[in-house]
Order: sequence, then structure tokens, then C-alpha cells
Amino acid sequence: MRVAFVGKGGSGKTTLSSLFARYATRRGPVVAIDADINQHLGLALGAPGQPHPLGGMLTEIKDYLRGDNPRIRDAASMVKTTPPGRGSRLVRLDDPFFPFSHVDGVSLMVTGPFGEDDLGVACYHSKVGAVELYLNHLVDGPGEYVVVDMTAGADSFASGLFTRFDLTFLVAEPTRQGVGVYRQYRDHAAGFDIPLAVVGNKIHSPEDADFLREQVGDDLLTWFGHSPAVRAMEQGRPFTLGDLEPTGHHALATMLDRLDAQPKDWAKFGRQAAEFHTRNARAWANRATGEDLVAQIDPEFVYGPAVTTP
Repeated sequence: MRVAFVGKGGSGKTTLSSLFARYATRRGPVVAIDADINQHLGLALGAPGQPHPLGGMLTEIKDYLRGDNPRIRDAASMVKTTPPGRGSRLVRLDDPFFPFSHVDGVSLMVTGPFGEDDLGVACYHSKVGAVELYLNHLVDGPGEYVVVDMTAGADSFASGLFTRFDLTFLVAEPTRQGVGVYRQYRDHAAGFDIPLAVVGNKIHSPEDADFLREQVGDDLLTWFGHSPAVRAMEQGRPFTLGDLEPTGHHALATMLDRLDAQPKDWAKFGRQAAEFHTRNARAWANRATGEDLVAQIDPEFVYGPAVTTP
């Protein structure tokens, strides 16, 4: 299963992403991807260092993933939304081509921060495009998890990346601003069949929980209160899940159970990949590449495990 963590900046989505990624290793292998411009997921996981950033190897990723697909001329004609087709290289969770750091049972990938050459001339979506390509070509199997810490607010909607997940956890504080981001995300996702669950954070009283319940209704799945163990982790002290209070364990178990209960819909995944590639092709990519990229869509391609060989 693939899950995105979204929310207002400062809501705690990176911290909760790191806790959830650790917790999910109890049921299967986990890849965690830092796709936030602030690049703090490795720090929250306690990684000793950052792996090579995906955003700095975009051309190599495109060459690798296009494989022998005759619909894709070269890496230059491949954009962030380019879907796989017959001949494309499909990847598994542990594909050795992609650079990982391993920490606490989690395999960490990062998009990377802005470099000096990017300042004033580049958009961060050019780096996040590497994650979209990876997810487009990933065939994840039962009991495998991909956890992505996304950019803050509604910035995820700048591409089709928000459709690449089985479930989205929106981290919301019990404030008007936190609820406002939830409503914005919910409204943007309306019509795209995006499963969304709200995870409350920084809940300090029953009134805080009541406020979120009143504002988001049945979308509220669970919440986290004040945790001395998490605060110590954020201050750089040694941390393991064993340090987390029982209420935190209960919230994480609720989240993982909800994710595991979500049906995997490969057919929808394929339809939305084609839809958003067509949108991007007609909006800017055809003009940028000088060719009709809609032709990259392979109508005979079937998404899911059936297309891979053991």
C-alpha cells in the first residue's frame, strides 16, 4: 500500500510520517520518501545521513524506467507524468537502482533540497517529479508499504502525484488554519476518488478532539496528544517506538489497520495516470518537448502484478 502524509506546514506531518513508517515495519518492508521541500524526514527517522537525492538523477531515472518502451523516444521526451507501457522497466520496492539509506528497518529515499543552481530559476516540482515517475512504475506487492512525506498544504495538486496513493493521511491541528487546509485538500480531491483520512495532532484536551470531530466529521480517524517521547525525539535524543506512550501506539495501529483495509485499485491507478499525463501533455509538455506526448500512453498496458515476471 502507498500512503501520503499531507497537511499544513508545521502540523507535524513529517514527525507522524516517521512514526508511521517505523510502525509499519512490524507488518512488512517499508520505503519512506521525503518529498517535502524542507527535507526533514531523515532527521525525524534518525538517519545517519541522506542518500543520493532523486532530484539530482532525473535523467538517469528516466533512462532506467523507459527501458525498451517504443513509445518513448528518449529521456528528454519523458516527463514526470509519463506512464509505463509495454517495454517499460517496472520496479519493485527494493530495486537496487534507487539510492536508499536504511534506518530503524525503514528504507529512506529523498528528493533532495534546492541547490545553488536551482535558486531563483527552478521549481521544486521538478524534483518531486522523480517520485511521481517512481510511483508510476512501481509494482508493490501485498504487505509492502510506501510512505511519502509530501509538500505542505495543497501544493501536491500541482501534478497528478496526489492520485498515486491508496490512501492519504491529512494531519490537522485543532485550529481554523488546520481545518482550512483539510477543506482545501478535500475540495480539490473531490471527483478524483481520493480516499482521505484525517489524523489529529497536537490534541491537548477533549475540547480539541471535539473541535476536530465537529469540523471534519467522519473523516477524523484518530489523533495524537502531547508526547514527551516524541518531543525528546524532535530535540535529537535517542528514540525507539518502545519509548512511545500507549496512546501513540494505539493511534498508529488504527492508522495501519485503516491502510491495510483499503482496497488496491490498479485499474483506477491506470486510468488516472493516463488522465493526468494527457492533461500535462496538452497544458505544457507537448510544447516543451516538441511532440505529442499523449501518444506515450499504451492502451494495451495492464497495471499491477500481472505484468511482471517472478
